[in-house]
Amino acid sequence: MSTFENLLAGFGTALTPTHLLLAAVGVLLGTAIGVLPGIGPAMAVALLLPVTYGIEPTGAFIMFAGIYFGGMFGGSTTSILLNTPGETASVVAAIDGHPMARKGRGPQALAAAAIGHFIGGIVGTTLLVLLAPTVAKLAVDIGAPDYFAVMVLAFIAVTSVLGTSRVRGFASLGIGLAIGLVGLDPITGQARLTFGSLHLADGIDVVVVAVGLFAVGEALWVAAHLRRTTGTVIPVGRPWMDRADIRRSWKPWLRGPLIGFPFGAVPAGGAEIPTFLSYVTERKLSKHPEEFGHGAIEGVAGPEATASASAAGTLTSMLTLGLPTTATAAVMLAAFQQYGIQPGPLLFAREPELVWALIASLFIGTVLLLVLNLPLAPMWAKLLRIPRPYLYSGILFFAAVGAYAVSADVLDLVLLFVIGLVGFMMRRFGLPVLPAIIGVILGPNAEQQLRRALQLSDGELSGLVNTTFSVTIYAVIALILLWPLIRRMLPARTKEKETVDA
Repeated sequence: MSTFENLLAGFGTALTPTHLLLAAVGVLLGTAIGVLPGIGPAMAVALLLPVTYGIEPTGAFIMFAGIYFGGMFGGSTTSILLNTPGETASVVAAIDGHPMARKGRGPQALAAAAIGHFIGGIVGTTLLVLLAPTVAKLAVDIGAPDYFAVMVLAFIAVTSVLGTSRVRGFASLGIGLAIGLVGLDPITGQARLTFGSLHLADGIDVVVVAVGLFAVGEALWVAAHLRRTTGTVIPVGRPWMDRADIRRSWKPWLRGPLIGFPFGAVPAGGAEIPTFLSYVTERKLSKHPEEFGHGAIEGVAGPEATASASAAGTLTSMLTLGLPTTATAAVMLAAFQQYGIQPGPLLFAREPELVWALIASLFIGTVLLLVLNLPLAPMWAKLLRIPRPYLYSGILFFAAVGAYAVSADVLDLVLLFVIGLVGFMMRRFGLPVLPAIIGVILGPNAEQQLRRALQLSDGELSGLVNTTFSVTIYAVIALILLWPLIRRMLPARTKEKETVDA
């Protein structure tokens, strides 16, 4: 059968009452769990694996897909309202979403995120249907030098646009890379920065770092200033987007999936890299770049559409190659193997009913996400009416629960508080938090790809630039780094030319 006929058959399976109910349950559970700091979609799928033992495989994966998309949207909700990402893919939403909420535009930010997720999900899933074989072929051809170049691009891009200076941005990145080094060397097995503690041999979990820097750091910062400022309630504002908001958002909504889908399909950090690159792109293209970091709606619309499309790209490589590019995809791969199913090139031939029902459920889950969450935007925004002492004490409670749930180790709670103090000091001295998170997430992967590329080239640095893709990426990096100098020289040259002409 053709692709279109297979998709129609998939809709016939996914639209049965049982599967529709499972999709709705998955979306609601994913959103609810995504709202909790530190408990993202990967942990949600892992916790629900035992629950699905009695469910047939197609229904189980339909529910998992709903949890995935719902978890990504739920994470953006707390990013926007509380500056506390529910999972790492939603950290960018905090940059402009939280300032919007503090100005009384929380519902508009949530609506922009919900519509962005809808458009990104629809476009991304459509691309999954149309381009899965091509994307799989490209992902196979990309090697270690290319992965390392992409990660360096993410490091440079995020440190160049955030914070009051590049020096502070790179200092924050250095903190994140240092935290990412904690644990055993992946190649030699030598302990690094563990201070003799066996508990640190496995490294510090990204969830603990993200929740500590964002949730605990923010709560401590607010607590430190509550005595000086009155505990005023942040206004909720009117509930819907106006024409100006839509006019500024529709282009980012459409650009986001084009960035998110390709990056989601290759193992280069999941949705973290494309969301940051989307933010950088929207800031460069915006007519109001001065608003970014202070409540620009484009800074929410673009990255959220990117994150949703990236999720579809992630499923593309998992289904066609058996290659998980995110933690959630890795858990879903384990779920496939639990049912005796091996994702890969033969999956579409061996399990066509399951695969196409899963793809059709992505369309259905995206629509359910919009229908369920768009009307709830004003209700979510009313979280801001809770007095801040109660609100942030609740955040600390759920942050502690999320950190402890990672490995049920009391040391994680100690690390959470220590990293929270680091986040507090970063805010005190004006260091942006996001480069540190990127350093922790991508640092170990970047090190692994760097060492792999150097091993393949016998230690020659030329091995890092031996492909057209990597050379192109490094050219973009050089342009980003040199752009301030080039921009300074351009007006001088123009003025010099005008003087000569006169």
